Amino acid sequence: MTGLSHLWSQGDAISKAVAVLLLLMSIGAWVVIFWKGWMLARARHDLARGVPAFWRAADLASARQTLQALDREAVLLPLVDAAQVVSQPGSLEAQVQPEAQLTRRLRDSLHEVLARLQAGQVLLASVGAVSPFVGLLGTVWGIYHAMMGISNDGSVSLDKVAGPVGEALIMTAAGLAVAIPAVLAYNIFGKIVSACEADLEGFAHDLREAVLGHPARGAGPGA
Repeated sequence: MTGLSHLWSQGDAISKAVAVLLLLMSIGAWVVIFWKGWMLARARHDLARGVPAFWRAADLASARQTLQALDREAVLLPLVDAAQVVSQPGSLEAQVQPEAQLTRRLRDSLHEVLARLQAGQVLLASVGAVSPFVGLLGTVWGIYHAMMGISNDGSVSLDKVAGPVGEALIMTAAGLAVAIPAVLAYNIFGKIVSACEADLEGFAHDLREAVLGHPARGAGPGA
């Protein structure tokens, strides 16, 4: 803590700006990590419970009512609602074959759900990629000023070099401390989103077959 306080007190505007930027990036990354971890955990749980319950229902109306109690993150309900939309007579959409209309509505709804599940991934990727270089910038700037101070003193000794340079290297460590959790979370969340995407695509396919009156695959994905 003494090194950090000394680094802050001795730093100029650029050094302090780098430190504040790293702090903001860390706070932003951790907020996204906690929020997204909670949201994706609920989404996976909703999929695991909702898909089998949906296919066990007697009809589409009762299946939707069942999902209202299970689909807390609204990953399945938008697809079910999209499958029940009726095209306006006289519209361009109404001129398309019913199969194509249903496919388009399910595809658009699926993309909206996936966009919500992927929210925050860009921020985590950006923090993970940029923060080490921001920390390195602070280190280089701190070492430069440390060397300038030593040069102005007119004498060089190990104790005069080690302290300022060591304090400047704290910025590199800070950059890595910000980047590592963001990168790990990005990779873990990406894997979870991919699993959700596979389940949702399978559910959308089965739902399309059921609405069109073709034989469905029964339990659907995740059953």
